[in-house]
Amino acid sequence: MSLRTQWTQLFPPKHHPLTESNLPNQDGKVFIVTGGNSGVGLELVEILYSKNATVYMASRSEDKASDAVKAVRARNTAATGRLEYLHLDLNDLTTVKASAATFAERESALHVLWNNAGISNVPAGTQTEQGLEQHMGVNCVGPFLFAQLLVPQLRAAAAAALKGSVRVVWSSSALVDSTAPPGGLILNELSSPLREPVRNYAMSKAGNWMLAAEWDRRFGHEGILSLTQNPGNLSTNIWQHTSWILRIILKPVLYKPRNGAHTMLWAGLSPDVREEDGGRYAVPWGRWHPDPRQDILQSLKSKEEGGTGTAQDFWEWCKKQTSQYS
Repeated sequence: MSLRTQWTQLFPPKHHPLTESNLPNQDGKVFIVTGGNSGVGLELVEILYSKNATVYMASRSEDKASDAVKAVRARNTAATGRLEYLHLDLNDLTTVKASAATFAERESALHVLWNNAGISNVPAGTQTEQGLEQHMGVNCVGPFLFAQLLVPQLRAAAAAALKGSVRVVWSSSALVDSTAPPGGLILNELSSPLREPVRNYAMSKAGNWMLAAEWDRRFGHEGILSLTQNPGNLSTNIWQHTSWILRIILKPVLYKPRNGAHTMLWAGLSPDVREEDGGRYAVPWGRWHPDPRQDILQSLKSKEEGGTGTAQDFWEWCKKQTSQYS
């Protein structure tokens, strides 16, 4: 990782190209934000709702989400959109289909899906209900299944929308640059993960980039743009499993969650993100990654394109893990 890459994500430019102050009215748009009941997800939900969108806060805890929904509504009494809770437990694939079905009963179209929910640095050996390494299961496999089940609503929105405006936004991390193994992820470690939480987290965030690129390869021609973004180093509960010493060290470079929401807002709604930008990587607070790792760029390419085909293989692995739950 170059010093420039590290520096520009630790200390992003002060300019935020798209914020609540210049975001147009979103009346008539339907959005889903996973993990939207806290942290950066909650900040994004509030911005979208304040602009009159229909927003689904997809999360596991109904009690926490209900409290968050009430608080957002109370702070935005002039908003004319809708804010709804949608149950989603990415740790258990058996529940995901019901979540997508509930959404389909209520809405015929989906304009942007933000795959924001995720976990970080959980203890080594922690697994999902299906026995997957938990970082990979919650951060990649669960969102993969959820997005696949929402394709009909995304297609419906794309059929009537401007090209490139219907999007699936994935979430990555600066650790992709600094900590992910060669190529971004090691396919053999998916079934036999190492007992290294930071490495496993970084691989899952590289996996999100690969899923974004592969999604765009498969659905971009239908008008559904897919990309990933690093929202920034933020002061949220994503650090809850991190040692207190590291949290103290990182404190000077942790930013308020609202800043990260601006990155996600740019990735999901900026007109500067165009149809041909599918598969790209956005960084704080709304711009393209200046110097992505070349080995990961090779992973994003198929073997026919001169790459390693790792992203394609990872997509197929995710598809295999989720086939019986779709």
